[in-house]
Amino acid sequence: MRIQPFLEAKREGLEHSSGDIRAFIDGVVDESITRAQAAAWLAFVNCKGMSDRETAALTQAMTESGRVLTWPGLSGPFVDKHSTGGVGDKISIILAPVWAAMGFRVPMISGRGLGITGGTLDKLEAIPGYRTDLQPEELRLVLAEAGCFISGQTAELAPADRILYGLRDETGTVPSIPLITASILSKKLAEGLDRLVLDVKCGSGAFMKTRTSARKLADSLVRVGRAAGLEVDSVISDMSQPLGVAVGNAVEIQESIDCLKGGGPKPVRELVEKLSGDPEACRQVMRSGLAYEHFERMVRAQGGDLSKPLHGAGIQSEIVACGRGGRVERCDALGVGQAAYVLGAGRSKASDAVHHGVGVLVHVSKGDVVEPGQKLATLLHDGGKGLDEALSAIRDAIGIQEA
Repeated sequence: MRIQPFLEAKREGLEHSSGDIRAFIDGVVDESITRAQAAAWLAFVNCKGMSDRETAALTQAMTESGRVLTWPGLSGPFVDKHSTGGVGDKISIILAPVWAAMGFRVPMISGRGLGITGGTLDKLEAIPGYRTDLQPEELRLVLAEAGCFISGQTAELAPADRILYGLRDETGTVPSIPLITASILSKKLAEGLDRLVLDVKCGSGAFMKTRTSARKLADSLVRVGRAAGLEVDSVISDMSQPLGVAVGNAVEIQESIDCLKGGGPKPVRELVEKLSGDPEACRQVMRSGLAYEHFERMVRAQGGDLSKPLHGAGIQSEIVACGRGGRVERCDALGVGQAAYVLGAGRSKASDAVHHGVGVLVHVSKGDVVEPGQKLATLLHDGGKGLDEALSAIRDAIGIQEA
């Protein structure tokens, strides 16, 4: 394509045709368009925006830049969920087997985390042997056996997204709502879905800090997803404080298992129920153990061994309420996440490893009344890096109004 007029058009705020957008994406993938040219276009989009029609065309071109999965011989409906992420957000790990137990097929392509804690794949890799690098033929076998899988993006799925996502991180264009929309939906459409449920977080521990910005992103995702022929629903959920008790990798797997067996923290169970679309059926499959059975089958089919201990950390340090006690006025998600991050639960670069065993257990929530000496949080660590910084972050994150 003639790249210079294409770039000039977006710089001037003019609307691209679908054909031009497809030609641009083809050029990004076959490298006839340079990284510098693609980066310039991302910067112009970040400044000038895109219409829904352009965003839909970008999403479709990115989806079709690689393989689109199909599931011949398997009955649907095929459903998935996407979260914009947060502190203690282990919902995907619970919801996939819950949906499978409710009779859906759940082909869940997930990712790794950048920042304060690991992503869904990092958490699942705390299970000894669990594989997140399944190829399409293996994915189909697991979907047939367990009703769900949670694995990583293969090289064949939405390759344009991998290229552009890396450039967005380098060029500071990650916040662009059209680019976020196309990135999320291109991967989900490549899964061969019938329905997608979106959990868009807002608050200090979320990418979108305000409810207004979260609603703007959710609306964009719903409009563009429906234009692509997908049934899409969205929920705005709070991330001003951590979700549940556990923040980390192995600790979030254990909390997920507790929920799948009908226990676990009430806020986690309630959000799973809301996203499931049928709260009563969701409660039944968790209480009966059927959801956990599907989780076991998925883990086993993906090489994991739940009979072995999760990758853990050996040292616990407790933080307790001092003074006269009082009421918890703040349990800041970002601060708790920062504590987990400095202990090693997260990563700053995609190439960094995460420590599966470290993390934080948060024992209080905003509004709780605490007594002197009561446990506020527990740090799980190996005595290595970041302990003093993590202790300071937790003390700053949990604010108590003394009685």
